[in-house]
Amino acid sequence: MKNLRPFAGFILIVIAATLSAAPRQPAAESIEPVQASVEYSSAKTTATRPFSEVVRVGNMLYLSGKLGTDSSGKLAAGGIAAETKQTLENIKTALESNRSSLDDVVKSTVMLADMKDFAEMNSVYITFFKKERLPARSTFGTSGLALNAKIEIEVIATVK
Repeated sequence: MKNLRPFAGFILIVIAATLSAAPRQPAAESIEPVQASVEYSSAKTTATRPFSEVVRVGNMLYLSGKLGTDSSGKLAAGGIAAETKQTLENIKTALESNRSSLDDVVKSTVMLADMKDFAEMNSVYITFFKKERLPARSTFGTSGLALNAKIEIEVIATVK
């Protein structure tokens, strides 16, 4: 250590010179916000529902919650498994009619009327997504769903 003391001042000068010679980031430029186009499905239909089935913002699709209803509007018979399957089929149809697919889902939210149905719902849910493309997901229990449904699922997906 004694032998290094004469060099301490020199080392500090070298460090200071190195730091002052380091390239500096240019000042931040003013960034203009990009206005993404927004499309609401309610503007294209005569449906009287107080919401859009799908809203597209740029290359993202936001689907409103789907129930396990058939084409007549009745819930699929057979309990949580049947409702989950029909709900995901309805989501798949909505995505495909908007140039997307289940492979493009990045986030899903599952609402269950009874959390006791979680395992059975999950056993059906997992069959609709590839293991390497599972979306981020939240699942929670509710105190009730429209039409007395057992499940409602909403998703966010990218557009091809």
